[in-house]
Amino acid sequence: MIQRFINYITGNNLFNKGETILAGVSGGIDSVVLLDLLNKAGYQVAIAHCNFRLRGKASNDDEMLVSDLARKYNTQIHSTSFDTLEYAHAHKISIEMAARELRYAWFEKIRIANNYACIAVAHHRDDQLETFFLNLARGTGLTGLTGMSPVNGKIVRPLLFASRIEIEQYRHANSLEFREDESNQSLDYQRNRIRHNLLPVMDKLNPGFREGMIKTMGYLDDVSKILDDSVKMKLEKVAIRQGNAVIFSIESLNSLNPLPAYLFEFLKPYGFNGTVVTELLTALGGTSGKQFISPTHRIVHDRDSLILTPLAQENTKMYYISEGIAEIKIPVHLRITEADISEQVKITDSKFVAFIDLDKVQFPLVLRKWKNGDYFKPLGMSGFKKISDFFIDLKLSLPEKENVWIIANGEQVIWIIGYRLDERFKITPFTQSILKIELVK
Repeated sequence: MIQRFINYITGNNLFNKGETILAGVSGGIDSVVLLDLLNKAGYQVAIAHCNFRLRGKASNDDEMLVSDLARKYNTQIHSTSFDTLEYAHAHKISIEMAARELRYAWFEKIRIANNYACIAVAHHRDDQLETFFLNLARGTGLTGLTGMSPVNGKIVRPLLFASRIEIEQYRHANSLEFREDESNQSLDYQRNRIRHNLLPVMDKLNPGFREGMIKTMGYLDDVSKILDDSVKMKLEKVAIRQGNAVIFSIESLNSLNPLPAYLFEFLKPYGFNGTVVTELLTALGGTSGKQFISPTHRIVHDRDSLILTPLAQENTKMYYISEGIAEIKIPVHLRITEADISEQVKITDSKFVAFIDLDKVQFPLVLRKWKNGDYFKPLGMSGFKKISDFFIDLKLSLPEKENVWIIANGEQVIWIIGYRLDERFKITPFTQSILKIELVK
């Protein structure tokens, strides 16, 4: 078992001798076996244990056992506790998902703080099968049927080669003490229903079922890699990237067959599920303006395009431009020059440069996002206009509008950066000093 363990680690390039591995140890049989194997194989290990405060005294007893294991193996231990129920309620997610989010976020925090090479968790081969059926029941793409990867960022899974029976045999042969989580027997959890009800039925139908399923998942993983290459090629033909936005041509999308499958693969990395993709397909021939939201991104149907952007964080922060500052880089990159009219400044009509009568402004100038209710007098016009109406005239998409910054003189808009100067602040034959502000693209 130890040699197979080492071979799996080296064969999948999980980590190297000399690196310190942070092992997630709950006190259950799988993580106890993982910790013992890491130590007997000669790897440097630190322990991370989470008390989720879900099982009263039993949770505290788990923590005590893991503390004993740290002393047994003479290794450093990091422990924490969470109010998991409160977190699940606050975030409107299941207890299982809450525990997962809390656990991995804290693991990564500890890893970074201590410069550990990676985080080892104790998922094994039978967990792969359970994950397959969980994803199948929920509805998933091909990737969801390929199982967990040995490496996912800084998370490594050195036990994926071993079955639950092999782990139990190793535990027994080495007399390892562990804690049994009673919730593992509860049929209230989907994973347990698959473990205790579905998989035994499949074993009766075919004694070689588990081995066959692992091979099938391997084949699906190979097919998934081929699919990924094809999807990337198609994506390059139907979409372009502009800054942090991905813009899909609806006409190009409609040329794809089967479109639902391609669109799902395009949008899956951005957190969109099959239900949203179906709704999006229905809306393709409709009117502009409809939005579709994932946990991290948004798609806006804008005339003949779909515009995909990260979810914008509301930015109400104001920045100040003091007199004499030559350049700022946050939140936008601006170069600022003050000059006397006698210096023969070259005037251009670029929308990325504003030439302002310096005597008409008062420092510090305000740099902020535009907001509803803002108005200005567009250069060349005699009347005032709401900025929102100005954007409608320009046919700006919603993401484009949200990324617009303005420079203001108190409450007066001087320049909609990259779009239009205000008539009130333009240079005239009477201008003595010029303030030049350039947007660096």
